[in-house]
Amino acid sequence: MPPMPKADKIWFNGRFVDWDDARVHVLSHVVHYGSSVFEGVRCYKTRKGPACFRLADHVNRLYDSAKIYRMPIPYEREEISRAILQSIRTNGLQGCYVRPVIFRGYGSLGVDPSSCPVEVVIAVWEWGAYLGEEALEKGADVRFSSWNRLAPNTMPSLAKVGANYMNSQLIKLEALADGYVEGIALDAQGHVSEASGENIFMVKNGAIYTPSTGSSILPGITRHTVITLARELGYAVTQRAIPRESLYIADEVFFTGSAAEVTPIARIDHIPIGEGTRGPITRALQDAYFGVVSGETDDRHGWLTYVYQ
Repeated sequence: MPPMPKADKIWFNGRFVDWDDARVHVLSHVVHYGSSVFEGVRCYKTRKGPACFRLADHVNRLYDSAKIYRMPIPYEREEISRAILQSIRTNGLQGCYVRPVIFRGYGSLGVDPSSCPVEVVIAVWEWGAYLGEEALEKGADVRFSSWNRLAPNTMPSLAKVGANYMNSQLIKLEALADGYVEGIALDAQGHVSEASGENIFMVKNGAIYTPSTGSSILPGITRHTVITLARELGYAVTQRAIPRESLYIADEVFFTGSAAEVTPIARIDHIPIGEGTRGPITRALQDAYFGVVSGETDDRHGWLTYVYQ
């Protein structure tokens, strides 16, 4: 991936600091044990100004993740939401990616994190299409990973926690080393789970299918958005266990995620999916999704929070 573009300021424990001064001690608990929870939020440029997509849902999931890990957040939800909007205003961005992260800081270095302070950081920066602009139209080339997602009752998949993404790194690095842009993991039972950072959908005979939360997925907010939009467009959407080979013979397959948005998959393990390009249902869902986030279509669900209100 290209180097991270910098913004001017980062919100760090209640105050803005210069981008290059947002630092932690090398013996912070998070550095050694991955003790962080985080979110990825898109802020879109619209005719009415920049707007965060499903901000309240992202903040609520952030708090849910922290609750699972017994990590008390020293700010109220409304304070975090306001700080996110203020971060975008302070940096003068019209469209950006937002990364709130909450982590155990410097205090002690045993596995027990309870004596370590809980720190809160919000960073914003400009970020384009995660898997490339071309992939949004032509589709991505991906592979099934040799790495599985975590089995139930090992690490909670419902929490968006930094440590879980070590598994994601193995999936992603393996895919990149073999010339693919992404990898798809199976769950502990051998069913389709998700990619390193995206949920997955398949289309067969006009119906849409996606793995259920029982397949060790993070129940994505973009995933929920697409399920809602698909049903409003008249498509049947079923959440169930999906065998690996079902993806090979699907009519369409696509990823969803805050970073990936709605990205079609052209080939899996060099096998063309459908016609080997973006299918009509994927395109319809892209149009519906980007229509909402751009403010071009009616936001009847109240998903947009405008930065300048």
